[in-house]
Amino acid sequence: MKALVLAGGRGTRLRPLTNTSAKQLFPVANKPVLFYGLEAIRDAGIVEVGIVVGSTGAEVRAAVGDGSRFGLRVTYLPQEAPLGLAHCVLIAREFLADDDFVMYLGDNFLVGGIQELVAAFDAGSYSAQILLTPVDDPRSYGVAELGRSGQIVGLEEKPDDPASDLAIVGVYMFTPAVHEAVRAIVPSARGELEITDAVQWLINHGHHVHSHLITGYWKDTGRVQDMLECNRIVLESIETRLAGTVDDRTEIVGRVVLEAGAVVENSVIRGPVVIGPDTKIIGSYLGPFTSIGAGCTLEDAEIEYSIVMNSSAVRGVARIEASLIGKGVEVMPARRAPNTHQLVIGDHSTVRLRG
Repeated sequence: MKALVLAGGRGTRLRPLTNTSAKQLFPVANKPVLFYGLEAIRDAGIVEVGIVVGSTGAEVRAAVGDGSRFGLRVTYLPQEAPLGLAHCVLIAREFLADDDFVMYLGDNFLVGGIQELVAAFDAGSYSAQILLTPVDDPRSYGVAELGRSGQIVGLEEKPDDPASDLAIVGVYMFTPAVHEAVRAIVPSARGELEITDAVQWLINHGHHVHSHLITGYWKDTGRVQDMLECNRIVLESIETRLAGTVDDRTEIVGRVVLEAGAVVENSVIRGPVVIGPDTKIIGSYLGPFTSIGAGCTLEDAEIEYSIVMNSSAVRGVARIEASLIGKGVEVMPARRAPNTHQLVIGDHSTVRLRG
């Protein structure tokens, strides 16, 4: 079995961060979300991996390399534009050959791995296997409707009026039968070749498509709140490891990971918290479910339930929470001018100011 990992796409819901960075490389507990998927693929016994890349392909290549660090052999498959998940299968035809494969969306986060799911697919006589989970608002997902006996009745991509609350999780398993399906379908109203249409084609043409309702935690990390929730879930399971330097004026409560080269002085750290290498925390408060990347500086600051990416600085700012701060960012107080705010803000940003 091979794996096809999708790491293209524009990540419009995470703009402006995705104007300059691949969404699949955004950190969860200081590790790119894509890496969790690659590790899950490796742990399922899969070695040959094709990664579909788009405009951020160079960044993905630099982070993943040839895959050897994960025990994988990686082939990169450029996609000229985000033309749909089924289009990714279409352009990967030569790489996939006539092998069964897992298709794994690189911005998805699935706790518990895929070992059992791959084993079940191998043992079954299915042309495809899809994973389903109930969600509060299925309009943002592919949606499956099941019959009384649990069989798939229909599939629809991002419907305005969903037939059920069962969202399709971004991990699929296929036999080579899917190649005929992706060649047979036409672009949807969104202008994309939808994988839901390809799976529906398989059903309509007599192929056995199995659905599996997952019970573990899954997130599509396409929004800030999803990234923060995934960060929380991973931080729940960390164990304390203090490889950096902590002075005797600092109070540490709960589980904290402090990487080598990090320095904490005169601060309060309430875990679970992860602090990256060569980061300085001075006279600050870090609250639960916070991850701070490498080479950052926090001085006279308060922050909790947030993600701060590499090489950023927060100085003299009280009570930041539920925030995602990108790479190389500087956050500091404004000069004290009455009733004014000074802002430099990129496209597609969200700013909330106290009136």
